[in-house]
Amino acid sequence: MQIQPELAIATNGLTKQFDRYLAVNQVELQVEIGEVYGLIGPNGAGKTTLIRMLSAAEEPTTGEIYIYGDRLLRNHSNPHLKQRLGYLPDDFPLYEDLNVWDYLDYFARLYHLKSPHRRRRIQEVLELVQLTNKRDSKINTLSRGMKQRLSLARTIIHEPILLLLDEPVSGLDPIARMQFREIIKVLQTAGMTILISSHVLSDLAQLCSSVGIMELGSLVESTSLKDLYERLSLQQIIITTLGDLEVLKREIKKHTLVEEWQVIPGQNSLKINFSGGDQESADLLRSLITEGIPIKEFHCTQEDLETIFLKLGHKQAS
Repeated sequence: MQIQPELAIATNGLTKQFDRYLAVNQVELQVEIGEVYGLIGPNGAGKTTLIRMLSAAEEPTTGEIYIYGDRLLRNHSNPHLKQRLGYLPDDFPLYEDLNVWDYLDYFARLYHLKSPHRRRRIQEVLELVQLTNKRDSKINTLSRGMKQRLSLARTIIHEPILLLLDEPVSGLDPIARMQFREIIKVLQTAGMTILISSHVLSDLAQLCSSVGIMELGSLVESTSLKDLYERLSLQQIIITTLGDLEVLKREIKKHTLVEEWQVIPGQNSLKINFSGGDQESADLLRSLITEGIPIKEFHCTQEDLETIFLKLGHKQAS
């Protein structure tokens, strides 16, 4: 396999089998240096197993993993490469009886960070995850969001070049998720490559430049978000009329680019899925006005990542 130097992650035929269960099947994954790559899929799709193999926590049954062009193995070869990985699993335990500073100091020592650099680094990550004022607090007094930010601080204490995050915002409230997103953006700006799995697709849509979609152990899609939207996202149009909604419905039915529509409850409005582009939507608006329909609102949007994912899953199942 020829490895491209601009790739942070490259896998070749990556497969993991547990007895008769095929968890990951011939995955060919490519993640460019410096990007945030989102991994999505239903429970049991193989996301966690894939991430564990990328972090050297799990041995592949067959296949190869390259990190920044170097082969990743679970043996004692290339220990420097493993030290540049940061892995945050979805169930990593916190030592609740320690305070925040001592917890980070413990892991910094495990990574052989020497003083005074160790102290500076702990201060840096505490500032990044907005826990400086909690440095002397016991972990068992922290909120769930604070604990998750502390876990992230522990994951990056040794300044990894590749960060692997498995469901890092699971169970967090919207404010805690927003705080976590902002930290991820800062890390990407600093040059870190990040692979993140999540069921909160709205977060991934805001963070990621590319996404991979897994189904039954296989990577069924791996592309940029821009390409995914262009290929698979229908345009949606909200149309509100000041007149009779039934008249608007009859007119909408005449247009071949209108794939389906639904009434928005409590409003004199329709939401339509439209397979045309900007010019075609402008033509639709012009025709409605020409027919004398009093249009109050004509608002164009695109289907979101969650809708695309559900649509892809339906295609795979059919």
